[in-house]
Amino acid sequence: MTELSHAQIERFITEGFVRIDAAFPRSLADEGRAILWRDTGFDPLDPKTWTKPVVRLGMYGQRPFADAANTPVLRAAFDQLVGRGRWQPPAALGTFPVRFPSPDDPGDAGWHVDASFGTENPDFMTWRVNVASRGRALLMLFLFSDVSESDAPTRIRAGSHLDIARQLASAGEQGLTLRDLAANGFAETAHRQQVLATGEAGTVYLCHPFLVHTAQPHRGTRPRFMAQPPLLPAEPLRLEREHGDYSPVERAIRGALSGGL
Repeated sequence: MTELSHAQIERFITEGFVRIDAAFPRSLADEGRAILWRDTGFDPLDPKTWTKPVVRLGMYGQRPFADAANTPVLRAAFDQLVGRGRWQPPAALGTFPVRFPSPDDPGDAGWHVDASFGTENPDFMTWRVNVASRGRALLMLFLFSDVSESDAPTRIRAGSHLDIARQLASAGEQGLTLRDLAANGFAETAHRQQVLATGEAGTVYLCHPFLVHTAQPHRGTRPRFMAQPPLLPAEPLRLEREHGDYSPVERAIRGALSGGL
């Protein structure tokens, strides 16, 4: 088992994500993808059946998905980034936005952060985020297929989590809605470097919950299978700890608010 290096953790704090290659075995990706193909209703061997730019599939708790989310490499990384005992072991993976090559607009390619509470409201633009990231310890991207630059990889604005932390600071416990955050199109993060979430099947990106990211149209030839689940906290994140044992997720927020990052 290989733990994250000090340099990787420091880059997570400043850039908002860490890429872990071979975080889970390709064999699990292959098994999981077979299940997902079945549920799309499309024929993997007949591109003429791929009639939608994106098919959204729900939560998957079958063995290949649960095993992929709980490898020793990932569990060690969760401990390092969130804190031992401060996260809940993932029981399932989802949602899967399966993207197919298409000239059509997928309708969901806009910069955003993933909201984490208030999700009982059917209007997702009212879902909320607060500076303590209530309800979410990490955003995770699990690649269940090989994803090149041509395969509609998720676009990430490196370091944008720091801008969002500063924006949330004055909103207190109630935080801001996705509508509030998106009002200016996330203009405060537009200067950030764009990174593409590419990699082989089995690659996982562990992201700060405030990281700004977006989908994009698929102009390649191979369907892209990726899960984007949260890592749920076992206890609330804290920006003030008596003994100062802050996790990297908390350190990033504190650094953004103090002006140190």
